[in-house]
Amino acid sequence: MPATAISAFTFDTLSKGMPRLSRKNQITIPVDVLRETGLGAGDALIVRALGHGRIEVRLGEDVLDEFAGTLSYPPGYLDELRDEWER
Repeated sequence: MPATAISAFTFDTLSKGMPRLSRKNQITIPVDVLRETGLGAGDALIVRALGHGRIEVRLGEDVLDEFAGTLSYPPGYLDELRDEWER
């Protein structure tokens, strides 16, 4: 997480009340953090544990961008597969 997003949790923010986890496992993310990250209502998110007391929240689209084009095949392999489709 960039240092600027963390800066949203200053002592001024603490005095107004930190976000809390509800009984329904919901959290309200501060508007400043949402603006910096570009997250918005209705976005598909991926949430994963990073260890005790830490989570990561990412846009669901990021996973596709991260792994697209990473598979490699031997030369001619995809052509052979395409030829099988035509049979």
